[in-house]
Amino acid sequence: MNKKSNYKRTISLLPIILTAGRILGLTVLLLFFTSCWKNNSKSIPFAKVTTFAGINREFSEPFGLAANDGALYVSDGDQGKIWRVTKAGNLEVLTDKLDTPSAIAFDKKGDLIVADSGTQTIKKVLKTGEIELIAGVENQKGFADGDAKTALFNAPIGIAVLEDKIFVADTYNDKIRVIENGKVSTIAGSEQGFADGDSTQAKFDTPCGLAIWKDEKVLVADTGNRRVRVIEQTGKVWTLAGNGEQDTVDGSLYDSSFVQPTAITVDNFGVIYVADGNSIRAIGRRFFPFVETISDTKRGFSDGDLRSAKFNRPAGLATDENGSLFVADAENQVIRTFTGAEIGKEITKQEIENLRFKPEEFRKLSEPRWTYNPPERKHEIAGTLGEIRGEIKDENSPSWFHNGLDIVGGYGETARFIRTEKILQPFAVQNFDTLRELIRMPTLGYIHIRLGRDKNGKIFDDNRFQFAFDNNRKLKGLRVPRGTKFEAGDRVGTLNPMNHVHLIAGRSGAEMNALDALILPDIADAVSPKIEKVSLFDENWREIETENGKMRIKLSGKTRIVVRAFDQMDGNADRRRLGVYQLGYRILQGETSLIDKKSAISFARLPDDNAVEFVYAKGSKSGATGETIFNYIVSNEVSGDYYKEDFFDAGKLANGDYTMRIFAADYFGNQTSQDIEIKVEN
Repeated sequence: MNKKSNYKRTISLLPIILTAGRILGLTVLLLFFTSCWKNNSKSIPFAKVTTFAGINREFSEPFGLAANDGALYVSDGDQGKIWRVTKAGNLEVLTDKLDTPSAIAFDKKGDLIVADSGTQTIKKVLKTGEIELIAGVENQKGFADGDAKTALFNAPIGIAVLEDKIFVADTYNDKIRVIENGKVSTIAGSEQGFADGDSTQAKFDTPCGLAIWKDEKVLVADTGNRRVRVIEQTGKVWTLAGNGEQDTVDGSLYDSSFVQPTAITVDNFGVIYVADGNSIRAIGRRFFPFVETISDTKRGFSDGDLRSAKFNRPAGLATDENGSLFVADAENQVIRTFTGAEIGKEITKQEIENLRFKPEEFRKLSEPRWTYNPPERKHEIAGTLGEIRGEIKDENSPSWFHNGLDIVGGYGETARFIRTEKILQPFAVQNFDTLRELIRMPTLGYIHIRLGRDKNGKIFDDNRFQFAFDNNRKLKGLRVPRGTKFEAGDRVGTLNPMNHVHLIAGRSGAEMNALDALILPDIADAVSPKIEKVSLFDENWREIETENGKMRIKLSGKTRIVVRAFDQMDGNADRRRLGVYQLGYRILQGETSLIDKKSAISFARLPDDNAVEFVYAKGSKSGATGETIFNYIVSNEVSGDYYKEDFFDAGKLANGDYTMRIFAADYFGNQTSQDIEIKVEN
């Protein structure tokens, strides 16, 4: 047989060879886990999710968790505090002298080890609350091994302790370090990227969480690579779970995928838990190693049943001696727990609402200014909260809510921070080098900006922006580390071809209408919304004739009310169409109001992601180009997290003549109404 035939035969057998290799690999891995995984049959069955602490707004950004001596310890990255929470849920401050504490862990003496990301150091908090520097140079970032007091870190986030060793996820150096006997050394990681292998070949991407596994191995929540990695005592690195795709997919270790694994912990029964995006994942609660999601995957805040429990950027995990799992629910600003015992409580919708900032509180957090200089000069508004983006053609059309305020500027104009804040999200920069490039601060977000560079792509002389380059020195990424501080008026970057700053007001998941939440100097609006058309439909979306001259429209049964409307503001171009702040209707008989749903749809807060189809009817569309049409379904009810399908039910009224009065109002109190004369005939 010639070489060509051998080649063809090899190619034809390649799928079989690869499949066999995959099966062999899976078999070896399965045998490995089933032979050495701790018996987890005693792992408690979680009955529900409850809220354990923080319902009185004690926390600003709970991040790291550690359990010790029957109490739970919590790092608060925003306030620079370490809290001690008793089993009864009582809170006390151990220290408030840190900068941006992240992960925490106890050493064998019972002292708390803290990665203080904002000061680039690793510190020890004694039982008295006193603080000692363990490693790093205060407020000096970089990379250097050697003597602990001269070693340099770059916003370290993860911590794990094993006997006399302190392991550190040196997050923005993409390395795993160890502190031992007064020295710092690198045990794994070379440069940003992904690679398994020995300590010098292995690559990580923004590793955030660490845990000790099987008494000797280090587990790594490799956040940017969307994988769970393992470091052996020899320094060898291998991947435990995750295929690198950004998704929430359960299944075998090889086939599972993660969104953004940030924290990781191991309970007393050997079960691994991972805080991933907005969900909690587990490995090892079953007999075979398997990645499973034990919460909902959508962002939100709800207790109760496991599969419907919602989280918002869970950042820290810890388990107690009974196997209960505690979660630092960072953006919801509380501590939650998975438990089979009576720990904490199921929080109510009103308690959730009480946790959120009100616009009047939010306005007091900073001085009035626009996001350009001079800060007092008024700018045109190009988009408001709640407007549809995309187009509704059918039930499968991609569409979403606009979650901010678009403030017009010129191409290449410098955008500036409007509030003094520090970075808290480990991945605060998203969508690099796209039109939707953004940076997310704790209470504000800035989108459509070339971050840290001018209109020609030249990088600012500002080392707070940490750029990555490829082998040809071309920009390929940007990170702004956790704990980085910006003052109001500092440069964010420059406007890209979208020619506006999309400004988000409010924490992620609790976005507010920026017109209400911020004070923008000299802003004014004396222009009332315009109602272009009112359409009526029956329950099955069959249109009801509304062009009957002076005759009343006859209605019976359930009716959908769709209002085509838009708003404008002082100084805006005539072509500019903005969304309406509030819409609704009343049913009148004479001057008596029988049904009052004047504020059926409200955009004081960003509606739930799933509510788009409850606000906008078919034909609605808006975006950077093309026609703007807002068809509001004002017979429905939508406000913040609450939404439901509803109708005007003529069957509940006596036969007779009525007036349907449609309302559309803007934030500034300007209002338009339109009357539709109807006759109820049941």
